[in-house]
Amino acid sequence: MSYATGRTYHDADSHVMELRDWLEPYADPGIRERLRPLDVGRGGGELAARAVAEAEARRSDPDAAAALEDRLMQAKGWSALGAFDPGERSRALDLLGFDRQLVFPTFASTQFASTDPDLLYGGASALNRAMADFCAADRRLLAVASVPLADHERAAQAVDEAVRLGCSAVMVPSAAPPDRSPSHPDYDAVWARIQDADVPFMLHIGGGGRLLDPVFHNNGNPVTDFLGGGENVRSKDYMAIHHPPETFLAVLVLDGVLERFPRLRGGCIEQGALWVVPWLRRLDIAQATFQRTEPALALPLKASDYVHRQVWFTPFPTEPVGWMIDQAGDDLLLFSSDYPHPEGGRDPLARFQASLEGCPGAAQDSFYAGNFAEMMGPAVMGPVAA
Repeated sequence: MSYATGRTYHDADSHVMELRDWLEPYADPGIRERLRPLDVGRGGGELAARAVAEAEARRSDPDAAAALEDRLMQAKGWSALGAFDPGERSRALDLLGFDRQLVFPTFASTQFASTDPDLLYGGASALNRAMADFCAADRRLLAVASVPLADHERAAQAVDEAVRLGCSAVMVPSAAPPDRSPSHPDYDAVWARIQDADVPFMLHIGGGGRLLDPVFHNNGNPVTDFLGGGENVRSKDYMAIHHPPETFLAVLVLDGVLERFPRLRGGCIEQGALWVVPWLRRLDIAQATFQRTEPALALPLKASDYVHRQVWFTPFPTEPVGWMIDQAGDDLLLFSSDYPHPEGGRDPLARFQASLEGCPGAAQDSFYAGNFAEMMGPAVMGPVAA
């Protein structure tokens, strides 16, 4: 029996655990030589090497394969089933019982983060080819492309390439571009291409840069910051996770991007959603309060209505999803597992289901599948068989 049963489940957050030599074959000459070594965090190299050896052994050892399948939700990081092997990922999806799964990278963007646009966009192109290839053999796997916004013209070209590759979503950073807002008219071509391609944009934890001034961690108390996944989050980081996407999305709403591009859709992934309830109120208050000095705020719709129409969010399993639905409606929230990162926990379904107790069945269906389908559009049409 699969982990998830009884209804349709669409998973809005999962990851590839890249290996040290994973990205280079997809990079063009001239870029390949400039990629930095993969930064897999403290101890990650040894973990990855051991996981590769174990994966190779499983191919000729059915007992070892069966033992890992029995530990589907316990094994995390590179040791998880399908962490870096696309064939194994399909088997993991069979066992998980998810009908669709968005797939994000974990560490690879560290290899080309740069102020040099050639390296930045050349590396992103290589990453998007790698992501599309990882997901190509299984329609349930939906590749998420990475598109830097440092250069609006190259960003628009990168969107076009990602769509041609078959990527199902486009991840953009929630940090501000170097010299102008993502709502500046120069970026309209980027948003237009995403809209016209009928794919959503994605914001993901890590895309907003440093969450917290590091001085706040200099408190005299020892703390461990390595979880084994892609994001090293501590308690005070957790309190600030929502700040970058909250600001980025507010800018898109208040500056009229979602009005100019009414078919543009977006997801805010692995950044919690408890903050969304008061944020919707603050958006409407900001719009009403500042219209006299900012005439552009006189939009045809109330600010929060654009969010309900065009944006979705993944709550953490520790958040009170039922209460959030009661406060903000059943049209905003998405189920996610964060597979195979440890941050997702060993039984996210149980936690979500407990928080949804008492919610109407239709609201639960929206959370587990319906809202994802609205966000993703054509990517969830057609048969789900691998």
